[in-house]
Amino acid sequence: MNKFLSILTLCLITTAVRAQQPVSLDREYGKIDQADLEMKACDFEKDANAEVLIDKGDLYYDQTFNVVLEVHRRIKIFNDDGKSNADIVIPFDGGDRSEFITGLQAETVNLVDGKVEITKLDKKQIYIKSIDKIRSEMVFTFPNVKSGSIIEYKYIWNGEDYGYIPTWSYQESIPVRYCELDTKFPDLLYFNTRVKSLLRLTKYATSQESGSIGIGQDAIPYTNECAKREMDNIPSLNDEPYMSSKVDNQASISFILTSIRPINGFVKSRADTWAKIGGVLADDEDFGHQLKRKLAGEDVIINQAKALKTDDEKIAFLFNKVKTTMKWNDEDRWYTNVGTSSAWDTKTGNATEINLILYHLLKKAGVVAMPMIVSTREHGKVNPSFPYLGQFNRAVVYIPVDSTKMYVLDASNKYNMYNEIPYELLNSSALYVDMDNKTENLIFLQKQNPIRQSIFITAEIKPEGKIDGNAEISSLSYNRMSNINDYNTDGEKKYIDNLRENDNNLKISSLKIENMDVDSLPLVQNIKFNLDLTGSDDNYIYFNSNLFSSLHTNPFLSETRSSDIDFGYPSTLTINGIYKEPAGYKVDALPKNINMTMPDKGITFKRIIGEQDGSIVIRYVVTYNKSIYFKEDYADFHEFFKQLFQMLNEPIALKKS
Repeated sequence: MNKFLSILTLCLITTAVRAQQPVSLDREYGKIDQADLEMKACDFEKDANAEVLIDKGDLYYDQTFNVVLEVHRRIKIFNDDGKSNADIVIPFDGGDRSEFITGLQAETVNLVDGKVEITKLDKKQIYIKSIDKIRSEMVFTFPNVKSGSIIEYKYIWNGEDYGYIPTWSYQESIPVRYCELDTKFPDLLYFNTRVKSLLRLTKYATSQESGSIGIGQDAIPYTNECAKREMDNIPSLNDEPYMSSKVDNQASISFILTSIRPINGFVKSRADTWAKIGGVLADDEDFGHQLKRKLAGEDVIINQAKALKTDDEKIAFLFNKVKTTMKWNDEDRWYTNVGTSSAWDTKTGNATEINLILYHLLKKAGVVAMPMIVSTREHGKVNPSFPYLGQFNRAVVYIPVDSTKMYVLDASNKYNMYNEIPYELLNSSALYVDMDNKTENLIFLQKQNPIRQSIFITAEIKPEGKIDGNAEISSLSYNRMSNINDYNTDGEKKYIDNLRENDNNLKISSLKIENMDVDSLPLVQNIKFNLDLTGSDDNYIYFNSNLFSSLHTNPFLSETRSSDIDFGYPSTLTINGIYKEPAGYKVDALPKNINMTMPDKGITFKRIIGEQDGSIVIRYVVTYNKSIYFKEDYADFHEFFKQLFQMLNEPIALKKS
C-alpha cells in the first residue's frame, strides 16, 4: 500500500499544480465591481439583510496526498441586521484527520465619499477555539463593517486524511448570487457522491486530464476526473413551520471515498458499508473500547438493579439513575471526549459518554442492550444508502424487548422516558452494534401509534359576557415530556402565559399539575379560568369553544412550501366541552357538524356541536395519521389547514330572548 501511495502522490503533483490556477478576473480576490459597492438590495430577494456575492471552492489533492479545499467568499452587507454575517467561524477537526487552516486573508471594503476604503483584518484578532479533543474552530470578526460594506475572505482547508472530503453547501440563510465548486479527483480514487438539493445547478461540466509517470513499459497512466458545478441566484433557506432541519433541506454535495483503484483493479479500503462502520465503532478507542470501562462505585448500583424482578424494572431504575446523576454538557458527537470513567467521576459528559455509561450498567445488570449511533433532528436525517459515520452525532442505547417492541434510551435529556423513542431522533435511521455477536443493523426510528391528548372543559356562560370554568388537560408521551420540560424551564408564570396563548381576556386563577414524577401515568393539568367575551353586546354573546388547544393560529399560511412537513409522530387531539347557557339567552346559531378529511386521508377533523339540558356540548377531534407530509402535496395540505382553523375557531352565537 505504501508503494501505491507513493505512486499516487506523484500522480497528483500535476493535479495540484493545475488546480491552483487563478479564477477569472471578475471573481478574483480583491477585484470588486463598483456596482456591487453601490448596490442597495439583492436583485432576486429584495428584503435580504445580506447577500453572498461569490462562494467559490477548488477541491483537489496536493503533492503530499492531502485533501485541499481553497475557499473564496465575498458578502455584501445591506443593513445593520446583516452585520452578524461578519462574524466568521471556520470549523476543522484534529485527531486522525489532522485538519488545519492556512492562508487566511480577510478585508472589509467600504465606499466612502465615492472612494474605496479597505480595512484589512488584523491577524491578532484571529483565534482558535477548541470545542473538544477533535473539533476546533477558527473565529474572527471583520473590522469596520457598516451598512453597504463588502466583506471578503479566503483560506485553505487542509486535511491529511485523503479519504475525507468536507461537504460543500450551495445554500445559506442569506441569498447567494453565485456559487461554484470545482473538483479534480484522480480516477485512482472512487467516490460515492450524494447531492442534496431542491434546486438545480446552473451549469455542470466535466472533463478529464491525462498523464503518465515512468518511461516505456514501466509508465503508469492516470486520469484526473474534473467537474465544475455552478449555481446562481440561490434563495435563502429559512425556517418553515415543522421543517425537520435546515441540514435536510440545504442544497449541498458530499463525497465519500469508497475504493482505491491500483493498476490491477479495485481494492476496497474504506468504511463504505454499514458492516465496516460497525467494525470501526467496535474498535474505536473513543467508542467500543469505552464500553467495558469500570465506573467508580458501580457495584452498589449494579447490585441494586439485579435485585429487581423484571428487566423493565432494571431498565427504568438504571435509566433514571444515570439521568439524575449525570449532567449533559450540551455537546453532541458520536464519540466520547474525556471517556466514560472520567465523565462519571465528574458527573458531566457529552451525550455519548452519558449513554455509554448507561449501556455499561445495563449490561452488568444482565439486560440485553446494544450501543446505537443516531442523528438528532437538528443534525439531519441519515441516508441509509450512504454509509458514512459522519452522518451521526450521538450514541444512545438500544434494547430489543421482543420481535415487536424495542426501547431506545437517551439519558442525556432529563425529561426523556425509557420506554419512548426520544422525539429528536424520530423519522431517521440509526445503527446499532451487537458487540456480543459482532453484527450490526440499520433501523428506522419512528412512532407508529398516535399520541393522544385530551382536553375536557366544563364552564358556565354568564349573562354579562364572561365564562367561568374548569379545564382538565391529559397528556401522554411526547406531549407529557414537552409540558414538563416547558414548565420546569420557563417557570409557572411563563408557562401559564403560554397556556393562555398571551390572550389578555383569558385569566387562569389556578393551575394544579398531577403525576409529574410518575412516567407511567398521564400528566394531568387542572385549570380554573375565566374569560371575557369581548365580542358580545347587549343582545348577543359570541364565544369560541376552542380553548387550551394551541390551535388558534394557522402555521401554514404561506402559499408555497420548500420543505416537507415533519410533525415527528402521529397524534390525536380531542376537545370535549360542556358550556351551561346563561339565563335569558338562547342559541342563535350553532356551527354545523362536520367530518373533514384530506384527499390522502393523512389528517381528519370531526366537529360535533349540539344542545343538551340547557348546555352547549362540543366535541372536536383532530387526527394526524402520518408524521410526515410531502411538500409536493402542500397545495392540498394548505387548503385543508385553512378550512381546519376556520372550523376550529368558528364562534357560537347566543341571543338574548
